[in-house]
Amino acid sequence: MAEIALLAAIAFLGALVFGITGFGAALFTIPLATHLVPLKFALALYVLTDLACAIRVGFEKPANALRAEWTRLVPMIALGTAVGATLLIKLPRQAATAALGLFIVVYSVYSLIKVDFTRKPTSAGWAWLAGFAGGITSTVFGAGGPPYIIYLSRRGLEPAQLRATMGFATLTSISLRTIAFVLTGLLLDPGVWLAAAAAVPAALVGIEVARRIYLRMPRALLMRVFALVLLVSGSSLLWRSFH
Repeated sequence: MAEIALLAAIAFLGALVFGITGFGAALFTIPLATHLVPLKFALALYVLTDLACAIRVGFEKPANALRAEWTRLVPMIALGTAVGATLLIKLPRQAATAALGLFIVVYSVYSLIKVDFTRKPTSAGWAWLAGFAGGITSTVFGAGGPPYIIYLSRRGLEPAQLRATMGFATLTSISLRTIAFVLTGLLLDPGVWLAAAAAVPAALVGIEVARRIYLRMPRALLMRVFALVLLVSGSSLLWRSFH
């Protein structure tokens, strides 16, 4: 029961991140949870909390989403998910932990560097790479958001369009990840559903709290704190994978 309570608390904290940024919960939840449970168990558990959060956020203002951008991403998200599911099954636990740690460290450093997204919008052709990469990282690491946000942030979208389109891309990615985890058997573990009975409600509470925090604190400050937490978290995973 103590372990389930900790996993629920992690889900709550991850939902705070998701509610503020629109993605990134798994970058926070998976590294913390792998100190308590195996990586595959953590991925299966938090795909359920991520799905609940994505549905809650994704349908806030669906009219603002750009269908053209979303339909460009979807085919490659599906392909990347299939490739990622194959890698997840075959990767040894130590290698998977090290890869997750490296991925998080690289993304946290990227987040801490000031990047000017007001430059000339990038080509729509990059959607293929962003979708494929996001599908793989979503399945293997539980985090498909970074490739999507990097691409969509360079497309010259209005803030409302960016949030809504990102919400649908994330929801699509998480839904496909959920299906992949059912097909590979990761979601057939009764222990996952037992933990989810506590973690999913905690995540939904976290989403509501995040909305209040978002209104009171500068988003830029929250994002930098988030990136620093990721840097420490990813570094701890790298250290643990080699010891």
